[in-house]
Formats: sequence, C-alpha cells, structure tokens
Amino acid sequence: MKPPKFDYFAPDSIESALALLTEHGEDARYLGGGQSLVPMMNLRVAAPSALIDLNGIAALRGIRIDEEDRLHIGAMTRTRQIELDATIARANPLLHEAAPHIAHIQIRNRGTIGGSLAHADPAAELPGVVLVCDAEIKLFGPDGARSVATGDFFKNIFSTALQDGDMITEIVFPAWPSTRRWAFQEISRREGDFAMIGIAAWFDLDDAGRISAAGLAAIGAGDTPLRLSSGETVLIGQAPGEKIFAEAARASLSDLQPGSDIHASAEYRREVGGVLVERTLKAAWERSS
Repeated sequence: MKPPKFDYFAPDSIESALALLTEHGEDARYLGGGQSLVPMMNLRVAAPSALIDLNGIAALRGIRIDEEDRLHIGAMTRTRQIELDATIARANPLLHEAAPHIAHIQIRNRGTIGGSLAHADPAAELPGVVLVCDAEIKLFGPDGARSVATGDFFKNIFSTALQDGDMITEIVFPAWPSTRRWAFQEISRREGDFAMIGIAAWFDLDDAGRISAAGLAAIGAGDTPLRLSSGETVLIGQAPGEKIFAEAARASLSDLQPGSDIHASAEYRREVGGVLVERTLKAAWERSS
C-alpha cells in the first residue's frame, strides 16, 4: 500500500522548517528518519498533506561534550551512530548499550533519536533510556526555544509535551560518573521486535560502597516509559548485592502498569518485569568486577 498524496519540502534551517509548518497548517508533519511515520502513512493511519523533511538541517545533527561533561546529541542523529559512536560510548554507555536492541540494522541506519522521542512508543528503547538518565529535551517552536525535562515530556501513549509547531532539536544528558554501574536488558519475541518488557538501570556508589543514587526505568510496561521510583528508593543507602536487588525488584512491581495484547498478558509482563529488574541490577553490579 502507498501513502496518499502529499507535498514535500526540504528546508535547510530550523526557522524555515517552522515557517513551512506554520504555512501549511495542522495537517503538515515534520519528517525525521521516517521509520514510524512512513509506515503509518502507507497504512493510512496518518495522512499529512505536507511533509517537511528535517534531514537537510545541519543544526539538528552533531554529538559533543560541553564544559560540564554533559552529552549533547542532535535530534537528527541516527540510531546506528548512537550504536557505533565512541564519544557516546564513553559519555553515556547505557545509551550506547541499548541502541543495538532497537529494531534491525536497516531501521537503525535511518531512524533518529529525535524521531523516536517524538513518536513516543511506550515499548521503544530510547525513550526509556533518556527517562532513566534524566536527560533534557530541547525544543524549538513558534514561541522560540525551550527545554523540557524527560520526566515531564512523555504524557500518554504516543503523546508528549510537544505543542503545535514544536520540533525536538537536541537531547542533553547529564555528566556520567566514572564509577557508575549500568545495564540494559529486554525480552522480545524475536530479535528486532519491540520489547514486551525492558529495563534500564544504573546506580552510583559512595566512598563506603553503598548506593548513593539509582535509576530504574521500564519500557513496554505502561502507556509511557515508566520510572520505577519504588525500586530506586529501596536501593538508596544500601550495599549492592543479590538480596537488595531482589527487594528492589519486588518493590518495582507496584510501579509497573502493563496491559495485555496478542503477544503477552499483563500478568506475564508484570512477572517478567520483576525478574528483569533483578537481572539488570545484577548485570550492572557484575560490570564492576
């Protein structure tokens, strides 16, 4: 099936892209990698009258580390580059580790981090990682530039804090402590499928060897990626080990909000989610040995 007819534009600046969107109204859409939008158009789930291709905008690309050791990733950065880039591997190894789990290499070659966040599929890996890392999402729209904390960005299934005319321009990740432990794991029906459940985890240790800060997030467990704050609370102040990881996994069950579909029941996703929290925390701890 082919998409309905549409006008196509390829601006070379953020400002000209915004002007085109304003000119063509609410039926126009920004186009990033197109790995979600184009299939939706082919299935007639989406039928924009105009596509505004962001691929030619140099300001939306690039990877850099700032003076505060924060990682800046342009919204049009391909998933494959996240998977392979040495700067990202050093500056945020959790993001780097999650990237190969995303779909297939052909999809990763075209898909972008900004497109994934804007689409906001609750089972997608990148939204879960930016959430657990407390990243900042930079936006540009009719009212100018603004920033949104990731915890405030995802509103509901396929729904975000993006307002009419907004585009994602950059994602900024906090500095990554050298002693941080981290891991990402997911369960899917086949390699490349969306996760039925996935867990991203990290924790920091103080001088006494106890957990001083922690992050846990789940994908495929609700209408948005979910922060597992109950599990995080259990970890803080404790020495890492199998017992405390099991307690954190049990506590995290209260934060999981899975639904049922043809692939898995809510009960299955909840049970596997708890197991995966424990496994992921163990994997993070074993990374230090």
